[in-house]
Amino acid sequence: MQTIRRTNRESLGSSLGAASQMRATLAPKPMFEAVLFDCDGVLVDSERITNTVLRDMLAQIGWSMTLEECMHLFVGKTVRDERREIEKQTGHAFFEDWLQQFYVQRNQALEASVQIVEGAMSAVQAAHRLCQGRIACASGADRIKLTMQLSKTLLLPYFEGRIFSGHEMPRSKPAPDVYLAAAAALQVQPQRCLVIEDTTIGARAGVSAGATVWAYCPDPSAEVALLQLGASRTFASMAQLPSLLGLD
Repeated sequence: MQTIRRTNRESLGSSLGAASQMRATLAPKPMFEAVLFDCDGVLVDSERITNTVLRDMLAQIGWSMTLEECMHLFVGKTVRDERREIEKQTGHAFFEDWLQQFYVQRNQALEASVQIVEGAMSAVQAAHRLCQGRIACASGADRIKLTMQLSKTLLLPYFEGRIFSGHEMPRSKPAPDVYLAAAAALQVQPQRCLVIEDTTIGARAGVSAGATVWAYCPDPSAEVALLQLGASRTFASMAQLPSLLGLD
């Protein structure tokens, strides 16, 4: 009798083990192994703040424009990369002291006013859970700005040690360097990475890296350009991302 019971238990254990293995085999794998987020405009609502400071400082040296014109020209780019245009429009040689003063005034304004993009916290938490922590912030901005903004919006704990700045790369966006560096640090092939971007320049960088690009696009008029540059889908709210990742 004991032999029969032991055999039954062993058979039951074997069946449960096989069923568990089958469930693991059949369980859907995540679509992506890592998610790489841009920062400005995706995680933090900073673009109007930064460009207000930039517009005002450029006006002081002879280049007047509206805030909308300034954003159209500079969003997605570094101020340093636009040196020639600034010199052309102002008639002044681009000088380092002016740029450093811009950084100081910009950071003060962001420190006072920057807010998290609506829905970004749930999006980051979902990506962190799906990819078992393999997420990164990969931005064209300088590291001081990135760290300060992520800290102010309480996102920093999710990205600690996985923040990548275009200022520290050989080339800035639209080159893919910052996304390739993030993927390499996470030990994930770029083709298995999802990039979340909101600008055409950033979308080009993600596509050039070989990643899949989803574009956060609250402005419907920007949708066509993002798709033409290789974004495989657009979405209007960061709160949609958990559902898009299959994490309702």
